[in-house]
Amino acid sequence: MTAFFPWLIFSAVIGTGLNAGLFFIFSVCIMGALARLPAEQGIAAMQAINVVILNPLFLLVFMGTAVLSLVLVAGGFIHGGPARFYLVAGGLLFLGGVLAVTMAANVPLNNTLEALQPGSDEAVRLWSSAYLIDWVRWNHVRTLSSIGAFGCFVMAFRAA
Repeated sequence: MTAFFPWLIFSAVIGTGLNAGLFFIFSVCIMGALARLPAEQGIAAMQAINVVILNPLFLLVFMGTAVLSLVLVAGGFIHGGPARFYLVAGGLLFLGGVLAVTMAANVPLNNTLEALQPGSDEAVRLWSSAYLIDWVRWNHVRTLSSIGAFGCFVMAFRAA
């Protein structure tokens, strides 16, 4: 297991990097572009994104990184060494700041938006208030948490 451990860390580096890039592009580009569209079009586009993103490759990277994070937190406590802090910090950043935030904040908003007709008054109200403000704010948390986890796992890989 000890010889395999650096490969687990390296895989977490790749996974957190991919997630950070995805969340970053939503924070700095995609949501701003959707906000510039008429509400009905922005809502319809986001509904389409929320359907398309749930594909096997995304789920493998997202959930695989969560599993790796959990394994590496445990590994940090079991194996110790100079990488311990970085393993635990990186894993907790991803699990708390990405996985938990996604499940508690972003997914419920996605599900609520999905259930609405893009042109309805309720959808437009949700879009302009909760979605373009709250969803985006929580996405910023996911972005920063992914970047932090990435940096921690890079440092852990260097120390391993």
